[in-house]
Amino acid sequence: MSEDGQGRNHWFDDDAGPVVRPYAMTRGRTSSPAQHRLDLIALVVTEPDAGDPEADPTLSPEHVEIVGLCRDAPQSVAELAAELALPIGVVRVLIGDLVHAELVHVTRPVPPAELPDERILRDVISGLRAL
Repeated sequence: MSEDGQGRNHWFDDDAGPVVRPYAMTRGRTSSPAQHRLDLIALVVTEPDAGDPEADPTLSPEHVEIVGLCRDAPQSVAELAAELALPIGVVRVLIGDLVHAELVHVTRPVPPAELPDERILRDVISGLRAL
């Protein structure tokens, strides 16, 4: 905490910006039950029957904005953090809340180990060209 010239305390660092707001947005939580599925490239999709999240008094404006951003097209966790200008950890907690409320779901990216081998794809292309 720093003091200005008039003896008032500031709860922020000039370079870092406010630190209390993200903490308050997540109610002090640093994780959520759904967070284990939320890597940076996981896609967040609004549920088709999500309804109007603005009608839910338990949701913050950031929750509502996430639902709105994902309504037209899936958004990655990283894209949402950038769009909202919030730390990744905060966005993960907010998304976890929305998953719990069944307003969004998260699709996991395909792990590299499950992707087809490049040689197999080349063989398939060669086989198709030979037809």
